Amino acid sequence: MSKITVLVVDDQPILREGVRALLTMHDDIDVVGEAGTGTEALEKVAELSPNVVVMDIAMPQMDGLEATRRIHKKYPNTKVLILTQRDNREYTLSSIKAGAVGCIPKNALPSDLVLAIRTVSKGESFLYPSMAKMLVENYQEGGAEVQRDCEGLTDREREVLELIAEDYTNAEIANKLFISIKTVLNYRASIMEKLDVHSPTGLVKYAIRKGLIKMDS
Repeated sequence: MSKITVLVVDDQPILREGVRALLTMHDDIDVVGEAGTGTEALEKVAELSPNVVVMDIAMPQMDGLEATRRIHKKYPNTKVLILTQRDNREYTLSSIKAGAVGCIPKNALPSDLVLAIRTVSKGESFLYPSMAKMLVENYQEGGAEVQRDCEGLTDREREVLELIAEDYTNAEIANKLFISIKTVLNYRASIMEKLDVHSPTGLVKYAIRKGLIKMDS
């Protein structure tokens, strides 16, 4: 049986070494590399093509969220599992928006980290129980309100708005949604008219205010 290849990314060498030592105790997991910055993580993913990246968020040069976004877009077969010091709603939501398929706090049990790696390596999602609870609470508190606030937009317009707010270009949106650039421009014009917003910056601010995307912490 082939092993799950893992890249460990954290700016603290002692933490990377601890995670490596833990994972090497399991015969089905192979730690193929380490990285101390988001920039280095991208280089290592390109070089090693790991199945799973265990990613810290707070790092120099490029943080883990930005690195996750780029890995998700460029290397979709590599799954990112966020390992974060902060077990809070903003970090969980931001991680998922960035393309992570799992989140787990650093104070979790070692067995939980191993389970998370095995789970995401199979193409499934993993959320630590406390983080899953936060997502449910976020939906209960804000989901209905967002739906009412945006009810003037079609589902496709809301989808385009989210991608605009997440800084995708018109060409990237067209490619992602399998539509033409002209159609994207038409959606953009319709969204601006319906929301009475007249600039890309205004669209981003609207999306953040209404909870369609979250500001990275």
